[in-house]
Amino acid sequence: MRLMGVRIDRDMLAQKADELGVKLQEQALDKFEIYAGLLVEWNEKINLTAIIQPDEIVIKHFIDSLTVSPYLPKGEISLIDVGSGAGFPGVPLGIIRPDIKLTLLDSLNKRLVYLKELCAALEIPVTLIHARAEQAGRNESYREKFDVAVARAVADLPVLCEYCLPFVRIGGSFIAMKGREGEKQAEAAKGAASSLGGRLTRIHNIILENGDETMERCLLLFDKYKATSSKYPRIGVKIKKQPL
Repeated sequence: MRLMGVRIDRDMLAQKADELGVKLQEQALDKFEIYAGLLVEWNEKINLTAIIQPDEIVIKHFIDSLTVSPYLPKGEISLIDVGSGAGFPGVPLGIIRPDIKLTLLDSLNKRLVYLKELCAALEIPVTLIHARAEQAGRNESYREKFDVAVARAVADLPVLCEYCLPFVRIGGSFIAMKGREGEKQAEAAKGAASSLGGRLTRIHNIILENGDETMERCLLLFDKYKATSSKYPRIGVKIKKQPL
């Protein structure tokens, strides 16, 4: 199944995934190709991404999302992708890990309509949450219910911590996907993480290459060691204007 004439370089996808320790079978490659087609198709209806060239989709969306894979616990886990947008990194992780109980959270309903169709086409069971992160983080149905929270977002790291750590159960982890600024933000985020019951335990820098172009990815892993105070998360305006 190929949509909108999108043909991805399956060999490149398989090779780059293999370099991350991820072995992609034909069925998974088929799903990534379906994903690329639906992404381009829906991008003409709603603004999902500026990245629509097949090779860029492979590297900057699919492989970038899979950089998280080596740092996920083995076995069945629950994972929430906070601010999922076009489905990254949650949906690619769901493709390669059918043992993930996947939840995608986004504040815009039109993106959730797209994500619902996408996951149905990929045959990925999913829970969709239409809410802002700070609202859902106070909902007892989601608060401290997940083994892993992930976010590939532009917010500063202390802000991301307050959005994401309330979702993580004690003993779980939050993985923040940042660019070259990640390490610089790490020191500022330590206090925020501590206030929320977490601690920064690992930083991993990864270079993704697409021809002559390189992309820097910094993964910051926070472990949740105690419950988040009921004071958090605060309302969105305070989180942004007065970061922890």
